Amino acid sequence: MIHVYPTAVEVFDSAFDRFKCIVSELSGEKAGRMEHGQIEALLFSEGTELLRLLLQGYLDLLSIREPRRRDVINPDGVALTHCRLNCERHLMTIFGEVTVRRKGYSFRGVQSVFPLDGQLNLAKDGYSHGLGRRAADEAASNSFDEAVVNIGKTTGGKVPKRQLEEITVVAAQDFDAFYSGGMADEPRQTSDILVMTVDQKGIVMQKQDLRPATRKAAEEAARRPGARLNPGEKINRKRMASVAAVYDTKAYERSPETIMGLCSDEDKSTCPRATNKRVWASVEREQEDVIQDMFQEAMRRDPQKMRPWAILVDGGEKQLDIILGFIRQYRPDVSLILDFIHVLEYLWKAARGFHAIGSIEAEKWVAERALNILRGQAATVAIGLRQSATLHQLSSDKRKAVDKCADYLEKYGPMLQYNEHLSQGVPIATGVIEGACRHLIKDRMDRTGARWRLKRAEAVLRIRSLRSSGDFEAYWKFHRAREHRRNHCSADAVTQVA
Repeated sequence: MIHVYPTAVEVFDSAFDRFKCIVSELSGEKAGRMEHGQIEALLFSEGTELLRLLLQGYLDLLSIREPRRRDVINPDGVALTHCRLNCERHLMTIFGEVTVRRKGYSFRGVQSVFPLDGQLNLAKDGYSHGLGRRAADEAASNSFDEAVVNIGKTTGGKVPKRQLEEITVVAAQDFDAFYSGGMADEPRQTSDILVMTVDQKGIVMQKQDLRPATRKAAEEAARRPGARLNPGEKINRKRMASVAAVYDTKAYERSPETIMGLCSDEDKSTCPRATNKRVWASVEREQEDVIQDMFQEAMRRDPQKMRPWAILVDGGEKQLDIILGFIRQYRPDVSLILDFIHVLEYLWKAARGFHAIGSIEAEKWVAERALNILRGQAATVAIGLRQSATLHQLSSDKRKAVDKCADYLEKYGPMLQYNEHLSQGVPIATGVIEGACRHLIKDRMDRTGARWRLKRAEAVLRIRSLRSSGDFEAYWKFHRAREHRRNHCSADAVTQVA
């Protein structure tokens, strides 16, 4: 029997026919009465189908041209001598579903191998890389339900919610390998200050994905009746995500008076922006692991430790203990700085003991002490707070905030040498990490009614981190290469007939 195969042009006949139909419709009287928006909708629908037919034609042409091979072996080294023609599998793409027909090679007792799958780098889940990337982008920006709807509206593909969640997890799985393998951009040569900062933010999780201590507390709370939670409270429902940032900034010398807005406008210069910024977050890994990654990123950027390093923190005791341990390991001469905004918050609470909330007197009181702290006189301010509290014979309730502020200033005194940091041009506020917490976590993870599973939350955080750091393009190329090795070049890379 003689097989007559279609020519290269003939496999695209359906696409040519569709194109002619589109041109005919655009040339007709009905189209002539349409608004441009209606024409846009028409072209999007018909054009997407045209692109699907072109892709199908391309795949059909590959199938026709695929040679019969006699050298196929499986990953275990078994020669696959039996060849089957036109083995089909379906592939959902951004244009719609297409069919891939290819030769399958097999041997009794072993799984089949399809070389064309490897050539095309087809994923195991039946979704194209283009649709997988779109799904990951949508899931990082919107709820999974919204992502499903958006994909349906803006592409020819369809992805159910559960599959979209799984695609997102797969898309993010090479995050650690990308950074640990040195695939990120090479460090640039600079003498700018290298700044590190870290924080934590809670994510509401489903009970089975809480950390053991939190889950136990949640179970105990559920067994005993209690008062209703206040609006926004989610006691024992959150798992803490660690957020880290590393960036470069030029030295920017300021005075305490500049920080407090006491200088005239002509004395103020433009504050340099953070550059070469990488931010990331993890709810799956422990805080210590994320902080270690932060130090390793600093070492990648400055392996010879030639640049000044600064670490901005908010005073959390566990976080600080971990950081101090890594400082001793990596660089003892690093500048460890307590966020000045947190200091101001303590001062404002203490001010309520002496002046009415929101009064001009309270503002002046806070400004005077903040200025002295910026001048490196935190210990003196702490002593003055206690003396003033005694002199004014404050009640125990009012004195509590004053003593707490004084204790805070005394406890973190070595981290409050703001006069030195300002003269060296080092930042003293944690705006970068606060912004990262808001962007990476609050804007996406803290939506009303959201209860996250661990793997899905981690995947979304990773993709948002890659996008925020400007690394997503490089990561996706790296991910596709890793997918090819996993699916087509390893012992686990045997693809069965769909």
